[in-house]
Amino acid sequence: VVDRRRSSEDGESGSVFNVNRASSSSSSSSQTSDRSASSSFRRHRSPSHRVVAVFVFMENYEKVLKIGEGTYGVVYKAKNLRDDTMVALKRIRLDQDEEGVPSTAIREISLLKELRHENVVSLLEVIHEETKLYLVFEYLDLDLKKHMDSSPHISNDRMVVKGYVYQICAGIAFCHSHRVLHRDLKPQNLLIDTTHNVLKLADFGLARAFGIPVRAYTHEVVTLWYRAPEILLGVRHYSTPVDVWSIGCIFAEMINGKPLFPGDSEIDELFKIFKILGTPNETLWPEAQELPDYQPNFPQWPAKPWESLCPALDEDGVDLLRQMLQYTPEKRISAKHAMQHKWFDDYPRK
Repeated sequence: VVDRRRSSEDGESGSVFNVNRASSSSSSSSQTSDRSASSSFRRHRSPSHRVVAVFVFMENYEKVLKIGEGTYGVVYKAKNLRDDTMVALKRIRLDQDEEGVPSTAIREISLLKELRHENVVSLLEVIHEETKLYLVFEYLDLDLKKHMDSSPHISNDRMVVKGYVYQICAGIAFCHSHRVLHRDLKPQNLLIDTTHNVLKLADFGLARAFGIPVRAYTHEVVTLWYRAPEILLGVRHYSTPVDVWSIGCIFAEMINGKPLFPGDSEIDELFKIFKILGTPNETLWPEAQELPDYQPNFPQWPAKPWESLCPALDEDGVDLLRQMLQYTPEKRISAKHAMQHKWFDDYPRK
């Protein structure tokens, strides 16, 4: 239920949307929007069951440069005319059959403004104009993919890799503790502040608000390289382990200097995984045969030794990677527990 009224509370022209969180008996649209997320992993509800999101007008921002076209739409570098700071402005692409911005998306995005952590890119404002939705984030000009492409020697600096993996785990653990999944984690949405050597996770929660499209804004196929096998096999309910799988893939890529499972389709992605970790069976992953897209006639590949995945990685690092890339989601290490792994013993934990 959306109640629009004028606001003068913060001195800005705009409108306030009071989004009342309906009870389960009257929230079928919200449930529909969350087709994939686990029913046991639902959004935390505040005592008031109300979220207030303040929407300001676009006149406060000046687009400086188009910097990309990502999964959800166009991204601009923009200037905040109120304080001359730079921000990242994401214009969300909405489905053609949507009339305006779905209230479910408004609710989800409003919740993301509550997430404040040094390893999570801050959502500063939400701008809603008619059928357009803009998200204003803090600006960082480098992502991990660009960093790895321009500095291939990163794989030789174990403390840098260790620091990045630790910070990814820290950001993921924080968001998981607030009942928010990422679901589409990849190097392109890991942003880096090279001045302070800080890594921040971007696009958290957007998959829940808008779904994970098959194709990006430019019709480029969305990468599958970091997607958990249970999602590829059509599981309908999933939770935090899907993000941990992605961390493991990114971890291996930083060590090897190349993607671990570079599939070009869903079936090719599965086969890339099977060729390394072995085709799921009663020993490796007994529950796999119950998943919707599992085929009993999948080619049979034996599992390779874990040490062969990242030959340059030490024993403790291989153990952490093994725990992140377990087939059975419940057996994967959590992001919080990963931060306590002995591989990080020589890293200054916070």
